Amino acid sequence: MTQVMTLPQHMRAILVLGTPLVASQLAQFSVQITDTIMLGWYGVDELAAVTLAGTFFFIFLIMGSGPAFALMPMVAEAHEAGDDVRVRRLTRMALWISLGFAITVLPLMWFSAPVLRAMGQDAELSNIAQSYLRIAGFGMIPALAVMALRSYLSALEHARIVLWATVVAAVMNGVINYALIFGNWGAPELGVRGAAIASVTIQVAAGLVLSIYAARLNPEQALFQRLWKPDWEALWALLKLGIPIGMTTLAEVGMFSASTIVVGLIGTLELAAHGIALQITALFFMVHLGLSMTATVRAGRALGRHDEIGLRRGALAVTLASVLFGGLTVILFLFFPAPLIQLFLDPAEPLRDQIVVVGTSLLVVAALFQFADGAQAIAMGLLRGVQDTRVPMIIASLSYWVVGMGSSYLLAITFGFGAIGVWWGLLLGLICAGAFMSWRFWMQSSRINSAG
Repeated sequence: MTQVMTLPQHMRAILVLGTPLVASQLAQFSVQITDTIMLGWYGVDELAAVTLAGTFFFIFLIMGSGPAFALMPMVAEAHEAGDDVRVRRLTRMALWISLGFAITVLPLMWFSAPVLRAMGQDAELSNIAQSYLRIAGFGMIPALAVMALRSYLSALEHARIVLWATVVAAVMNGVINYALIFGNWGAPELGVRGAAIASVTIQVAAGLVLSIYAARLNPEQALFQRLWKPDWEALWALLKLGIPIGMTTLAEVGMFSASTIVVGLIGTLELAAHGIALQITALFFMVHLGLSMTATVRAGRALGRHDEIGLRRGALAVTLASVLFGGLTVILFLFFPAPLIQLFLDPAEPLRDQIVVVGTSLLVVAALFQFADGAQAIAMGLLRGVQDTRVPMIIASLSYWVVGMGSSYLLAITFGFGAIGVWWGLLLGLICAGAFMSWRFWMQSSRINSAG
């Protein structure tokens, strides 16, 4: 008979698993920050081009990541049920799908300049972005493999190796960038191509570390033996669960990307403030994202045990953790917005004070959506854990695009509220997603026993 855990026990379990997952998300985000700072030092055109290229790459990465995200709850459930054969089958097919998707989109990376020009981007920036993507595009293969292996290891609650692999990769990225972008330490000065080489290098290194660890973790599973052998049932199960996850994530990422386009219609100063405010909120969101991954694993394990009480208590515990962190973030955003924004600005910047004023107003709105953003992230993680993804995809699409972007455009452009109108629209979209996804989870959690 399964021992019923108390709420404090669930909190401790979430802390043990969640801390390295949260930290790994923060370490991963530091890679993006490092690239932005170093390319900003190198040149404005190069920074703009790689920002464009990074967005292009990230959209396809998110599209291909659904099966890797789906692997986490499926492995957690199978492992809890003692089905190591299914764990192996699912993980192998997740790697298959990752490789297949990466190879499929590689031509788009190689010939990205015409695509970017067709989207209305500057011709010169498009050419620089293409020179970056012709190298960085090959990193899609190890990047998606890393996501699959990270899901496998996290589902088995071996998240510390994920953290250390990410930290080492982040440090390597900074060192290689410094050498190859600027030509330091006798290395050639390669500019954006140097940044691309650094990106591919750290992805390959992280993939090798996680592969070796995964192979040695459970030798009896023979994870990589007969890797070429297809398993169509496992592959289809991953696609069935994973495609809606990928589309859900794309809907959320797309909303924030589209918000940048709308703010760009307002003015350069507003766009600068918007970009800084997004970086700050994204940094703090990494904690909720790490907790969301923790929720997925814990819910998947409860599903494997057919443990409705454990599922609900675990959900309550991870929600409380998210709310507590959200409260701390609200205090920072409401009482210390200016120091946060000033970290991203040159003291000699002529528009510094004006950007701080606009950015401060945006962070006030961001403070209001901390609880909504945390709620939708946690609910989404819990729903993935119980393998409910199609209805959440519909909720996300309607919340983020119909409510979120629809109201953002109306408030900012039609009614003339400017950048802050965009952020009020984002708030409405996140509230809608958080409310409906939370409701969906608590309705679904009561059916876990009958499903078993």
